[in-house]
Amino acid sequence: MVLSKSRKKVTVGLLATVAALGIALSGCGGTSSVPANSPSAQATGKPLDTKAYDKLVNSGEVASGSTVNANKWAKAVKEQGVLKVGGVKSSALFSLQSPDDNKVRGFDAGLSQLLARYILGDAKTSVSVVDSSTREAVLQNGTVNTVFATYSINPARQQKIDFAGPYLTSQQAILVKSTNKTINSASDLAGKKVGVQAGSTGPAVVKKFAPKANAQEFQTDAELVQALKQGRIDAYVVDESLVLGDIAKDPQALKLAGKPFGDKDEYGIGLPKGSDGAEFVNAWLKKIEADGTWAKLWKLTVGDRTGVTKVPTPPAITKE
Repeated sequence: MVLSKSRKKVTVGLLATVAALGIALSGCGGTSSVPANSPSAQATGKPLDTKAYDKLVNSGEVASGSTVNANKWAKAVKEQGVLKVGGVKSSALFSLQSPDDNKVRGFDAGLSQLLARYILGDAKTSVSVVDSSTREAVLQNGTVNTVFATYSINPARQQKIDFAGPYLTSQQAILVKSTNKTINSASDLAGKKVGVQAGSTGPAVVKKFAPKANAQEFQTDAELVQALKQGRIDAYVVDESLVLGDIAKDPQALKLAGKPFGDKDEYGIGLPKGSDGAEFVNAWLKKIEADGTWAKLWKLTVGDRTGVTKVPTPPAITKE
């Protein structure tokens, strides 16, 4: 991908992106997280074009009655009149509640609202805030119909729930000050003070890809960003989605350094184990990827706000 004029070229394989903050980026190798209601999760950078966002969501395709009624999971959602979603409300790029109208918007939020419109004819969702410790539980006990929360697909979770997708992939990335010109890849981290989140996959990633770096652990994303801005660390290594979320909050002070690296992390849409929901959601996901809705939503919620101009190709849907 290519950053806008003020930034250097970068390939964001991802982003796939993810998160911006918010919830537990569970994703992130399953361990990195940001408190769902952390003040740090509030966007202060380039704002979302809410008018364009609402127009896109409200113009989403509506499934026929026969399509919905042929699927038990979708039919139950239609009968209850709202799509109950496990998600977050504090993720700048992926799912952030507006203080102006209380609506939740972002890439994940937009996908869930498009799915609601496909089933109900109305983008009506109710969001139950979840974190990395509660996502499986709310699906298992029926509190929600689905989970959209930068939710990493892994074998342990697949023992408890089903996934549709993946709908996005992410890798590790390096966040530096916008004035930094010396760090452009993981190899440039040798001898540098590199911040990582304690308890996340960050320490292992730095040890593997930058063994000569001086890794320093912090508890939260907010603490790491502050340390970076204050010059107490030279770089911050974390999931690319979090990096982009931090850039979105302060694009003048921060930038992505070089290309994402490391193992790819796939994000899926959580569904109750044993339901026929994954089949229905995958069919819908293929539709919005093919008609360009997925790309338009990504550009509005992530690309336009982080300076990444090239829309990523959605990952192949494998959870059938």
